[in-house]
Amino acid sequence: MIGASGKLGQYMVQHALDRGFEVTCVCREKSVPKLNRFIGRITVFPGPTNDESVIREAVRDCDGVLTVLVPWGMNHYASGTARAVLDHARPDARLVFSCGWHISRDNRDVYALRFKLMVRLFEKIARWLRIADLSDQEAACAMIFASDKAWTVVRASDLEEGPSQGMPIWRRHVGDPALKRNILRRIDFALFMVAALENDELIHEAPAIVGRTPS
Repeated sequence: MIGASGKLGQYMVQHALDRGFEVTCVCREKSVPKLNRFIGRITVFPGPTNDESVIREAVRDCDGVLTVLVPWGMNHYASGTARAVLDHARPDARLVFSCGWHISRDNRDVYALRFKLMVRLFEKIARWLRIADLSDQEAACAMIFASDKAWTVVRASDLEEGPSQGMPIWRRHVGDPALKRNILRRIDFALFMVAALENDELIHEAPAIVGRTPS
């Protein structure tokens, strides 16, 4: 798991352990203490997720790689992470990446005006403050889409905390009526990511997902 110390990453670690997987994690050295509750059950490689030497060692014997693809900073962090995973994961490894709805694989997604405005506003403010670069995340995903490896890019909607509502709903394109309720529990985002490792129907797909409507 690349980027295991964040909220999403920790949920993924727990789901993977619950499934009986052997788990190896990569996270920044200062974030390692966030994984203390898993001590004895996981192997941790501390370091930046875009450090090729760290990724090479971490993914060497892994059957699958889960990557939290974040656009933080202005130093090609997302694209560097994607490149390191694509270059060093085993040829037959199952690769699952996370990103937001704003990523579009084939330009057939239909976005609400409010969503497009919010993305543009965040992008401008983030670049001005030099805290994030959405264009680099887009470059990272373009790199993944062009790869012949067994990848899936999971695109999540607005996230919230709370108990699991079960496996999320997915469709190929944002704008599908089934995705109208664009809210997703973070714990279920992680659930979908981990389940995708064993779902060959999702290979070379970029599913947009939302949470199930509470009964």
